[in-house]
This record gives sequence, C-alpha cells and structure tokens, in this order.
Amino acid sequence: MSAEDRLRIGIVGYGGSGRGIHARLARKAGHDVRGVVVRSEERVAQVRADWPAAVVHPDLDTLLATHDEVDLVVVTSPTGLHEEHAAAVLRAGVPLLMDKPLALSGDGAAAVLDVSRSTGTPFTVFQNRRWDPEQLTLRAVLASGDLGTVHRFERRWERWRPVPQQRWKEQDPDGGGLLLDLGTHLVDSAVQLFGPVQSVYAELRAITTPTEDDVFLSLHHVPASGTGRGVVSHLTAGSVVGAPGPRTRVLGDAGAYVVTTFENDASPFEEMDADAPQGSEGWIARGRERTAVPQAPGGHEDFYPAVAAWVLDGAPAPVDPEDVVRTARVLDAARVSARTGERVTV
Repeated sequence: MSAEDRLRIGIVGYGGSGRGIHARLARKAGHDVRGVVVRSEERVAQVRADWPAAVVHPDLDTLLATHDEVDLVVVTSPTGLHEEHAAAVLRAGVPLLMDKPLALSGDGAAAVLDVSRSTGTPFTVFQNRRWDPEQLTLRAVLASGDLGTVHRFERRWERWRPVPQQRWKEQDPDGGGLLLDLGTHLVDSAVQLFGPVQSVYAELRAITTPTEDDVFLSLHHVPASGTGRGVVSHLTAGSVVGAPGPRTRVLGDAGAYVVTTFENDASPFEEMDADAPQGSEGWIARGRERTAVPQAPGGHEDFYPAVAAWVLDGAPAPVDPEDVVRTARVLDAARVSARTGERVTV
C-alpha cells in the first residue's frame, strides 16, 4: 500500500473496541494509528507496544490540536460521551468514524448529523454487523428469491452470563444496557434487510444489572410497494439465557433460512450443524428437508478499505448517517413502548 492510500488515524479510547476491533482492523488494512487518547497506565503501555510511533494524548482536545496530522478520528469512548466527542471532532474538521451507538437518543443522533451538515465534515458509524457472514449470506438468500415472500424475521443475541461483567456497558444506567449495545445492531440489521419501521412493541427488563439485560423488540416494517403488509421482525437480546434460541430464522412462503449459533456461543441447536459442509452459513429449510447455504464472500475486513475509499477517494460512506438516526428513533420508540405497554408508531 502506498503512503497516499494509507489512512493516518487517531483513536479515542483503547479498550475492547478501540484496541480489540478498530486498531486490529486498521492494521490489517494497512493503515497507521498516529495518535491515541488514553489515560490509564495499562492502556498507555499497550499503545506504546502496539504502535511505537503513535502519540499518546491525555484528552480529545490535545489530539484535535494536531488534527492536520490525522485523516480520520475514531471515537470509541463510553456511549454517554459519544455526542459530545462527535461534535468536537466534526467542528475540528476531521472526518469521523463513530463507534455505535451514535448517541443516547434519536435527538442526540440528529444533533450530530446537524453538526456534520453545518461544518461540512463527514462522518460514518461503525455498524460492523452489516458485514457479518450471516448478514451477507442472508442478503444473498433474499436476493435469490428462494424463500418466496418473507413475512417474519427473527434474530437473537442470547448468552448465558448469569454473573454480569463489571464494565460500564453493564453498570452505567445512562449509556449502558443491551438496548443501546446490541439492540442498535439488531435494529440496524432488520432495517437494512426489510426497510423502514412503522411501529415498535418492546419489553425491557433488568435482571442481573442496573441496566436492561433482557430485551425483546417487535418491529412492524413499512409494507413494500404493492403489498398489503410488511415484514415483522422479532429481535431479542439477553444475558441470562441458559438455552439460546436459533441465532437467525427468516420465514417465507417458500421456505425458511436458519442460522443456529453465533460466534461459537453455546446453543442447544448447534448439533444441527454437525454435518454442515465447510464454507456454509446456515440452512434453507422446508419442513424436514434442509439445504446448506454457501457463505457469501466478504466480512469485517472489508470495512476499513471502504472507510479509506470514503475518506481518500470520495466514495459513499460505508454506513449512511441518516440510517443511524432512524435506528436511534426506533430505540426511542422502544423505550416508550416498554414504559407504556403499548405499540408505538415511529
């Protein structure tokens, strides 16, 4: 990769997302981390070991004071700081890659989009689950028409973690919880597949943490042109699930698409995959008949090349910020529904 094709990146935060995901994917794509905002001695040592030439900054303002030395700022700070940090980066005139969720609410997400428009500084959001093998494969299955007309989409992010981790994602009553953490991905995936949401019914509960760790969302999608009804999406996320259900199930009038497990999480359904051919991703099922589906090409490694094409070559953003605002509005409606017990129009 030539120097002209290599992004100079600043990262805000160097924990599980900043180091474990963004820095790793950036390195794999051939880009350079030039600056990192981090304070703890442990994280500073990790930056020194991973990127010896990178400058460690104590705060975002210090990084932005050297904004001409980076092409992109990646913000992976706790969710409650996202809106503030995003606005600061955009006002500094540096293209922004924001970890999800963009903000705590739809209004907050829209405010970030307003700053982007007023400053002329672009941003995108790391909705990386669009590049999951199951999502890419499901898109190919839907395009093939093998399922016929789809009427229901189910996706589960269920795990058996009865003892919660001591992280801000589990403990922060404002920016934590599974609705913002995993619900953002689940809703984004459903909207990418089946279009805008018309109404939401939600159940949110906190079982082992101060924030919700049990989430159920029922989305009614806007009917496609010429049809009388849209797809219904049932989305669940839970940490106290001793028997996780099938990861993905899509029901159509000509068959179903089923993915049993996700990222090697234990599931009672995993034995269904014992005879799955190498390179397959899920099954098309019709009663007892089932056929393995070849995994579609692509994956998370495609994200940072798309970011580079966006920043350096003017290609479309990998994720349209307006999509992210719409997802945030759906989550807002979910909170209202959970509080009132009613289905809420988006």
